[in-house]
Amino acid sequence: MPVLRLIKAGTLTGGIREVRLCYSGSASENYRIGRFILKIAMVVPWEETTPPKKYGGIELVANNIAFRLRDYGHDVTILATGDSEPDAKLLPIFEESTRKLPQSSDRIVREAYTFLGISRVINVLRKQRFDIVHNHLGWRFLMFRDQIRQPMLTTIHLNLDNKYEQDIYRRYAGHPFVSISKSQREPMPELNYVKNIYNGIRVFDFNYQKEHEGYLAFLGSFTAHKGPDKAIEIAKKSGKKLIMAGKIDPLKVRWFDKHIKPHIDDKQIVFVGELDHAEKNKLLGGAEALLMPISWREPFGLVMAEALACGTPVVATRLGSAPEVIKNNKSGFLCDDIDCMVSCVKKLGQIKRSDCRHEAVSRFSTKAMTEKYIQTYRKIIREEKDYRFRNHGGFVNKIKESGSTTKAKLKQTGQRAKRKISK
Repeated sequence: MPVLRLIKAGTLTGGIREVRLCYSGSASENYRIGRFILKIAMVVPWEETTPPKKYGGIELVANNIAFRLRDYGHDVTILATGDSEPDAKLLPIFEESTRKLPQSSDRIVREAYTFLGISRVINVLRKQRFDIVHNHLGWRFLMFRDQIRQPMLTTIHLNLDNKYEQDIYRRYAGHPFVSISKSQREPMPELNYVKNIYNGIRVFDFNYQKEHEGYLAFLGSFTAHKGPDKAIEIAKKSGKKLIMAGKIDPLKVRWFDKHIKPHIDDKQIVFVGELDHAEKNKLLGGAEALLMPISWREPFGLVMAEALACGTPVVATRLGSAPEVIKNNKSGFLCDDIDCMVSCVKKLGQIKRSDCRHEAVSRFSTKAMTEKYIQTYRKIIREEKDYRFRNHGGFVNKIKESGSTTKAKLKQTGQRAKRKISK
């Protein structure tokens, strides 16, 4: 088992406190998987802790990668919030998660804090050298990749449908990207995808439950594209109890109050708020099915893998990653409308819960995910030198002048330099 030891405590520019924890892993595992120890920096979002206390998919995935890298003996630093407790070294960028700030309901303020965090990360990376920087912040941090002059990989965690985000990604199309599902690539197939790596979970942290308790579950953020309102409709039409859990973002409170709150009766429709891991484990394990009536191109949907790990089938809209994660009629059902979902709820008995568990173990483990990332890190480190010469964010830093003008200026510069030397 890895051993935890405190390495150092100090301060960084701007009053950022540094807490560094080191884990010593199995040398044999390290040489089998890593061959040599890599020094890796992970840049994660700061709205939640890493790992999240409750809701937070990106932060959870980043910590799962760090957890397995640590076991292989690699040196991982996560640039997260000061109230985080990651399975790696922690370098705090903010004292606490920015969602706790009183101004967090203002979208502009949240964006401002994101870019403040990026400026602090850049200052750190100019002073500390890593073998590779793993960007989990997406396009926002990608824009500054030439400022850090270190090998960098970007995992795209969200979908690519937003037009202005597409413009930024297109300027850095040659940068190495990892997609988390093949469907995620569809809006921008021209990007330099070096690997498709499905998100991994610590499967054996989820209890396999052979028998369900007869209710349906919805677990996710309460936004229109996740479909919690549709989950309520499905439950009512099928006559099933629905237990709903997840985050209500300050920006989405009005939507929740209008579309969800009026239906909560604590009998058929129950809302239990955000859950920690133990509570999530219990909710998913007891559910007859997880409902995923999404209306967007779901990039991956970590909760689907978590449900499968508990032996719980998933009834999902046939969009985004759902057909890649769920095997229709084996680990759940894929549908095109609500009526189809209602009819599938009635035939959930056809799904073997043991098949669902097997899918999670064989396809969505942290081990499988991290070994692919290690291979990708090595590939990028080898190719980084070439990257610097073929992509600079789509901009050319060069002043165009006529040949005669340029020659004259060069001659004047040379004469000035000679005079300084003679003096």
